Amino acid sequence: MKQDPAQDAETAQVWVVDDDRSIRWVLEKALSRANLPSRVFASAAEVLEALETAKPQVLVSDIRMPGTGGIELLQEVKRRAPSMPVIIMTAYSDLESAVSAFQGGAFEYLPKPFDVDKAIELIRRALDESLQVAGAEEEPLEVPEILGQAAAMHDVFRAIGRLSQSNATVLITGESGSGKEVVARALHRHSSRAARPFIALNTAAIPRDLLESELFGHERGAFTGAQAMRRGRFEQAEGGTLFLDEIGDMPAELQTRLLRVLSDGFYYRVGGHQPLKADARVIAATHQNLDEQVREGRFREDLFHRLNVIRLRLPPLRERREDIPLLARHFLARSAKELGVESKRLTEEAQQFLLHLQFPGNVRQLENLCHWLTVLAPAQWVRVEDFPLELRQERGLAPASATETMMHAQASGAGNGIAPAPADWRGLLRSEVKRRLEAGESGIIDSLSDDFETVVIGGALNHVRGRRMEAAERLGLGRNTITRKIRELRLDHSDE
Repeated sequence: MKQDPAQDAETAQVWVVDDDRSIRWVLEKALSRANLPSRVFASAAEVLEALETAKPQVLVSDIRMPGTGGIELLQEVKRRAPSMPVIIMTAYSDLESAVSAFQGGAFEYLPKPFDVDKAIELIRRALDESLQVAGAEEEPLEVPEILGQAAAMHDVFRAIGRLSQSNATVLITGESGSGKEVVARALHRHSSRAARPFIALNTAAIPRDLLESELFGHERGAFTGAQAMRRGRFEQAEGGTLFLDEIGDMPAELQTRLLRVLSDGFYYRVGGHQPLKADARVIAATHQNLDEQVREGRFREDLFHRLNVIRLRLPPLRERREDIPLLARHFLARSAKELGVESKRLTEEAQQFLLHLQFPGNVRQLENLCHWLTVLAPAQWVRVEDFPLELRQERGLAPASATETMMHAQASGAGNGIAPAPADWRGLLRSEVKRRLEAGESGIIDSLSDDFETVVIGGALNHVRGRRMEAAERLGLGRNTITRKIRELRLDHSDE
């Protein structure tokens, strides 16, 4: 259907381009019923010519057309009008090309055949996005080394300032993910040792039998496999700062050696006989209650007093909620820069949603959530419905079946909306096995195997948008196997 050239292009909010006359007709009529002025085109060349004199708020384009295709049109439109939402229409056979569309900055893709009402709903959302982007002003993002406006954070800032000329040992306490290493690095940067190395060691992440060598180094032949002399972290941090994270997990025998270094100022490499001077400022951190560990005899009291010369407590995120919008904006901008895309923005409703989340993972969880949104939120402006399913369920906004919850958790990061560390799931699995054994359950292996396959296969199907053959290939399964598993596990995906 050819567009009337007399139509005022300025009033056409939505442009539709498709070489299929029936698609143009259906969308034009649907948009008219929805009171959305539109203009239709039979080719990308017509769109590019029209863009010389007018510009829509939303462009809906087929992906495969004679001459210039939808991907090429998308690239040219994004060059001319980077903020214009472009919806790509595609048949199932074009889904691989849809990946290219997303990489090129498409707002969303609309699979054919489509439900007309859903298509209009998607176009309305794109229009909202276009209006919000047009009305938003770009503000320069100033990024200090530590972000925070809450009173509790100003106490931390003041302490860092007062400690800038001190070499005193500092103990940083705070929940996991609250930013203890960030503060330790700030203490180093603002000290007289700033030109020397900052060396960090997570004592909980190093096997017990290797921790001594990591800290103090070893001589050649000190133990099996020690084929060369190795400098330890104390030696690497000479003249600078040694940050010992999760000090509460340090084994008792290492606590004794660390105490001797802090007391005498000298140490020996493993297998060595020559004393080495320890010239590194020690900053320790823990999420545990060291006072309680001392009372229970699990941490040496004399070492505790050596470390606890000056103590800094970092508040959890729930105690500094006023910082959440500032932190979220910073993390969204940083994720966008890393990925080479335009930074996402939060609607007012999305900001309020964030402010009321519990954030047990603190700042680290917020950072990972912002990265998740940068990758998976479909529009430039993030809405509440764009957040991970389990977070919306936490707020009572998205009831779902157990299978849907597991599948979404696999796609977006289990438990709290973030991707867990590689070892976390094993620890959770061990805890679940222990719980079931203590509860006297039987048939545990079959039950857990079904849960495992539901999450893995469901997550793969979610990741590839339900394409079974691609999911089977990614998982290393055969076609018949994945079809049978989907049926047995009641994973109701289809190849649409």
